[in-house]
Amino acid sequence: MRALTKALVSVTAAVGIAAGGLATAGTATAAPASAQQQAASAEVAPLAVVNLGLNIAHAKSWQCWLRDTGYDPGTIDGMLGTNSWKAAQEKFEAMGYYDDSIDGIVGPNTIKALQRYLNLHGAKLDVDGIAGSATTDEFWDFAGTNRC
Repeated sequence: MRALTKALVSVTAAVGIAAGGLATAGTATAAPASAQQQAASAEVAPLAVVNLGLNIAHAKSWQCWLRDTGYDPGTIDGMLGTNSWKAAQEKFEAMGYYDDSIDGIVGPNTIKALQRYLNLHGAKLDVDGIAGSATTDEFWDFAGTNRC
């Protein structure tokens, strides 16, 4: 399938260039990756940034909160990447909310720790490891306090 997609893109590009413009030389006609290929890609490399519904301002506030409570999130840039999540995992581990590897990957155990932490601050979340709308809404509210 991948070879067919590459061939189709190459032919489309050649036709577009021959027609005198690059407008049709894109990958618009390439077949999308199958669900199986997308799932395999997700398993190989976790997302580089997982803001869990936070915009840049809220994410910066969360990073400042981590920094101000003694954990190093790396650059305060509003992009919750590996360093930010490692800092959060370290904080949650110190509180007894997290007992997995400190890897910066936002998996179910990190979400459970976040849910436990948010519950400590008045949320009433099910600690299920799923970052559903209730969890992301509570995270938004908690992170929205300007800390930078």
